[in-house]
Amino acid sequence: MTHDVTRPTPPFRSATGRFEVHQVPAAQDNLVWVIVCAQTGDAAVVDGPSATELLPYLQAKGITLRAILNTHHHGDHVGVNADLKKRGLLEGLTVCGPAKKASMIPGITSAVDEDDVVHVGAVEGRVLLTEGHVDGHVSFVFDDVVFCGDTMFGAGCGYLFDGPPTKMHASLEKLAALAPETRVCCAHEYTLDNLRFAWSVEPDNAELAERIRRSRAIRAEGGSTVPSTIALERATNPFLRHHSPTLRARVVAAMPERSLHTAADVFAATRALKDRKDYRAITDDMLPR
Repeated sequence: MTHDVTRPTPPFRSATGRFEVHQVPAAQDNLVWVIVCAQTGDAAVVDGPSATELLPYLQAKGITLRAILNTHHHGDHVGVNADLKKRGLLEGLTVCGPAKKASMIPGITSAVDEDDVVHVGAVEGRVLLTEGHVDGHVSFVFDDVVFCGDTMFGAGCGYLFDGPPTKMHASLEKLAALAPETRVCCAHEYTLDNLRFAWSVEPDNAELAERIRRSRAIRAEGGSTVPSTIALERATNPFLRHHSPTLRARVVAAMPERSLHTAADVFAATRALKDRKDYRAITDDMLPR
């Protein structure tokens, strides 16, 4: 299976320089993240479907894995734990995962929840509870980087398997409240599909049009559109655009039975509209060029 991303985002440093972040494409569209402490060289991996792509990458870069940070319990996120266990490589690693689903995180050693602190070498990170996709889902914030699993995607958000919509809306607003320059390291390369939907509900958004052009060019060369930034998501992600008159009008027209009295109502209707997949009728030649 060929991954959707053939030219991963190059490693980058946090704003403080305290750690480096590496992107490792895995399976078909998963994005595995590796955090490397600049002071100690210790590293943590954030989620992953398996260790197949990860281990050769770590070996090639001379990176020593010390920890796993799991955002939630789905198989394509904790599969790396199970795979490392099969290979006899899980023992001795610190495994941090959501307290509410601790029993579903292979090898968990530290069950975490809102405002807990995690460490990668000398680097300290903060835990945010970001439920809605599934119960217990957490995100990890290190300096100006957030690892948000399947809560926020590039121009989108995860399915509401557990929900309810109000919970996911609150989680997205929590992430949107992070500093604008915060880089958003989500777990999948879904951006182009999400942008197609975004265009269907807010076609007068100039920043969205520019993001579509830029993202199409990146993906045409096999590159990754991730990470984005909180500022970019706030400007172009339809699930953060409940205040947009155009979006509200488009959603009302498509789903007239829906009540849109609150921001959470707008989010719920927007998510339901995306789930209908009407937007996939939009062809490439109908998108900004």
